Amino acid sequence: NIKAKDSGMREYLIIDGYNIINAWPDIFDLDRLSMEDARKRLLDILSDYQGYSGRRIVVVFDAHKVREGLGSLDIHDKIKVIFTRENQTADNFIERFVKNYGAGKTIRVATGDYLEQKTVLQKGGFRMTPSELKIEVLKSKNNPANKMLKNKERDFLENRLTGEQRSMFEALRRRRD
Repeated sequence: NIKAKDSGMREYLIIDGYNIINAWPDIFDLDRLSMEDARKRLLDILSDYQGYSGRRIVVVFDAHKVREGLGSLDIHDKIKVIFTRENQTADNFIERFVKNYGAGKTIRVATGDYLEQKTVLQKGGFRMTPSELKIEVLKSKNNPANKMLKNKERDFLENRLTGEQRSMFEALRRRRD
């Protein structure tokens, strides 16, 4: 029961987990990363962000297609992680959460799903797009997302060349100049 344990919390950030993973291809390369690894990476990134922002974070993952899935609530470094039950989408869970627990609290929902954003606004919550969330996350200094992006930025061809190959390209460049 999220409400009972967090009754003193005034601000929540509810995150549609798979939606954010799919919206950040520069951080989650799903051609190289398993979905399980992507979920863990997202939770690590959000764990650091939670400490920076002071918000209570709840990440919701769709498990509505899992046969006989009962749903689950896990904790990852103070982040509540919800896997929905069979026939319950993350959107269903998020809408119900905003409706049931929104009174007297600020609830932001991070999703790129326009219809979901609209529904959240109608129920008294606030929407946050994936790009807005990414900007917020990247503001936190030591966030793993910053390191991942910096490493990608530094992945230049010249860094993968041997000394001999670099010399050859340098000679070509000089001839052109």
